[in-house]
Amino acid sequence: ALPKAPTIKNYQIAWKNGQLSIAAVNSVIYTTVATIGVVIFSISTGYAFAKFDYKITKFFYFFFIIGLLVTVQSVLVPLFVMETKLHIINTRIGVILPYIAFGLPFAVYLATTYIKGVPSALIEAAVIDGADYLSIFWYVILPVSTPIVATITIFTFLGNWNEFILAFILTSKPYLRSLPVGINAFAGGLVIDYGLRFSALCIGTIPMIIFYLIFRHQIEQGFAGAAVKE
Repeated sequence: ALPKAPTIKNYQIAWKNGQLSIAAVNSVIYTTVATIGVVIFSISTGYAFAKFDYKITKFFYFFFIIGLLVTVQSVLVPLFVMETKLHIINTRIGVILPYIAFGLPFAVYLATTYIKGVPSALIEAAVIDGADYLSIFWYVILPVSTPIVATITIFTFLGNWNEFILAFILTSKPYLRSLPVGINAFAGGLVIDYGLRFSALCIGTIPMIIFYLIFRHQIEQGFAGAAVKE
């Protein structure tokens, strides 16, 4: 049956006791910075792999693709040790860098495949007009790569927003944890307050709903463009 006395008390308690305001800010920082980094690096790398036919290009492309086979769980221990030695454990940059690293292989694969379909005549025309490679990237490659940029942004944003294990392992201080880690704190080893936990889950889901409502047209165009691109 429907609740007889609906209340938002659980939301208020979850937001305050779970320090979800801090966790939400951290999630926004981690997700936004990492997504921007992945988009810029993947499109520029895809441009190089697709349009610069050097002997070493295939090696580096294969190097990135191999990253698709590397799981987060398989590198947690060496990653933790490495960040400890670099003194970036329990820092925001220590979370953002792995987010970018794990997001690049798939994004580079998508970007390279898409940019290979961009007519080389466009680049040749820009070269004839005196454009350097950086200008070609900003004024030719990026504008025609809007669909794949949207697709990479969507995949990366959603993946980073929902990521749990890296943020959980690489941060131990409450003011650095992300929303998924903050929500997980409502489940103890012996008891779970389902009211507070489900309220926290709803709070964590709301930004995704807002994200879709704002960018739904770009999301549809991005998936449609990536699907029909030869």
